Amino acid sequence: MKIVVIGGTGLIGSKLITLLRQRGHEAIAASPNTGVNTLTGEGLATALAGAQVVVDVANSPSFEDAAVMNFFQTSGRNLLAAEAAAGVQHHVALSVVGTDRLQDSGYFRAKLVQEQLIEASGLPYTIVRATQFMEFLPAIAQSGAAGDAIRLPSAHVQPIAAQDVAAAMADCTLGAPVNGKIEVGGPERAGMATLVERYLRATGDARAVVADPAAPYFGVVIDDASLTTAADARIGPTNLDAWLAAR
Repeated sequence: MKIVVIGGTGLIGSKLITLLRQRGHEAIAASPNTGVNTLTGEGLATALAGAQVVVDVANSPSFEDAAVMNFFQTSGRNLLAAEAAAGVQHHVALSVVGTDRLQDSGYFRAKLVQEQLIEASGLPYTIVRATQFMEFLPAIAQSGAAGDAIRLPSAHVQPIAAQDVAAAMADCTLGAPVNGKIEVGGPERAGMATLVERYLRATGDARAVVADPAAPYFGVVIDDASLTTAADARIGPTNLDAWLAAR
């Protein structure tokens, strides 16, 4: 098949391209630096010509409320219209576990709008909701940094390695549309502060990590159910220790 990956040069997209090519498919990386811009529509029609599947793993370059909403609304509408015109048979999108539970966040409000656009498009689709990537642990740590300490939520999270996300995306891409959502997460649930502390110690960072139930996660207060998967989720094989060892 010809498969176009929007955001195909990023963290997940580049890994997904490799996996799809290893399975014998024509996988095309589409992003602004390859001449495809979903915000403006530039290059979309040419990139999608003859494609059976489109996978959208692109993310907003800005997390400011208005900017992120504009990105997912405008990009989503442009992409879905171009897919309908090109006769694409399956739209696969990467979203986030807990999107509908964290609507106090402008980012998650925008992701929910993106999902709703897909559901209303009339195209066969699969939405893959993933938990936080292990690769984002440094950014999570920095979000709670204050002086020589880091204050983070004690609520449980379930981080997943980017390679495991890409593997799940590849399977969904090559499978039949589910016309619904699939959750994927890591094999280990633990407090956010605890996991970040393990990461910091493994990388030689001695800063104190304080577990605070009231500490926000990028501006939103979370609990143990906010960012963890349901019982029927696909679970990636890579735990934090294995991921750290591989690094």
